[in-house]
Amino acid sequence: MVLEMKVPSPGESITEVEIATWLVKDGDYVKKDQAIAEVDSDKATLELPAEVSGVITLKAKEGDSVAVGQVVCLIDTDAAAPAEAAAPKAAAPAPTPAPAPKVEAPAPTSYATGEPSPAAKKILAEREIPASQVSGTGKGGRITKEDALKAQPARHSMGTPTSGKRGEKRAKLSMLRRKVAERLVAAKNETAMLTTFNEVDMSAIYEIRNEYKDAFKERHNVSLGFMSFFTLAVVRALKLFPDVNSMIDDKEKITYDYCDISIAVSGPKGLMVPVIRNAENLSFRGVEAEVKRLAIRAREGQITVDEMTGGTFTITNGGVFGSMLSTPIINPPQSAILGMHNVVDRAIVRNGQIVVAPVMYIALSYDHRLIDGRESVGFLVEVKKALENPVELLMNNDLKNALEL
Repeated sequence: MVLEMKVPSPGESITEVEIATWLVKDGDYVKKDQAIAEVDSDKATLELPAEVSGVITLKAKEGDSVAVGQVVCLIDTDAAAPAEAAAPKAAAPAPTPAPAPKVEAPAPTSYATGEPSPAAKKILAEREIPASQVSGTGKGGRITKEDALKAQPARHSMGTPTSGKRGEKRAKLSMLRRKVAERLVAAKNETAMLTTFNEVDMSAIYEIRNEYKDAFKERHNVSLGFMSFFTLAVVRALKLFPDVNSMIDDKEKITYDYCDISIAVSGPKGLMVPVIRNAENLSFRGVEAEVKRLAIRAREGQITVDEMTGGTFTITNGGVFGSMLSTPIINPPQSAILGMHNVVDRAIVRNGQIVVAPVMYIALSYDHRLIDGRESVGFLVEVKKALENPVELLMNNDLKNALEL
């Protein structure tokens, strides 16, 4: 019996996938549930498991775009599994071969082979000709002055001639990368995007983390990072400015009474944006545990479409790569995105005195069709206030209880 394996639907609204990598070869024997291919959708990379055991015949090539429901391989279930290789039988003595015809031996090589003489080295350097491109005719293969004079420099079609390599290679963009590109261009072209900036004195957060991070990790098995502070600060600000937690749908505005926070993480196939559901109900421990879980799944290529669907607001952290400042692009159909950046010791004024403090620049990109300057600036100011006064505004003046210590 020959089974036709068809592309399953990876999620709602996805009609096409791309064969990213075949994990088996044509004619291989595969076992049921063995991963036979990785397929890219416009949202995630998924593994395709064999539905039965048998010998596989591939019907699509790597890089092919195939529709959901299309046959991509055949599996012959009647084919027997390959047996272990039997021990080789003793072979009969081979007849004595006839003498091989004599062939001219290659020229012997030595330490001098390919090495230019001092005069040849100077000529090659002046003419910018690598010694590796010249055949030596001297003793032992050494490159002589005459060899160097006869050598021709490489011809260049344009620009200043150099001896460096000028290769290039082409590779097809993955379906995920192409979809990300389309969405980013659409966000720039279809929204009235504007960015406002502010700075945050991170001293209070640093003090809390320095004092309690070890106890927090020992108690909860997750690190006390910046993401829990930023996520809870965003949740608080979204409640104060609900327009930032809204979306435009044709001629209507949809405002959400929950906060599904998308977090941008770097995965093996590109940018992934998994969602922390109902972040308004999570504690510091809950946020950090969910961030860790989603980040690991994204980086190991295990993230599902459902885990990246939805989201009412996005947080992206370019600071992990050293970014000082950026204008993040809105993640459509959302209306705003918060950009975090690196923390640098900077001179600031505190209580009338110039002091050095760990400072982060933050950026809010927003859709001006829906969010006015008052809401956008007010939102970012409230995020700043919460981050600079976390015990009062995020922990209800009960730090240990908020950290569940």
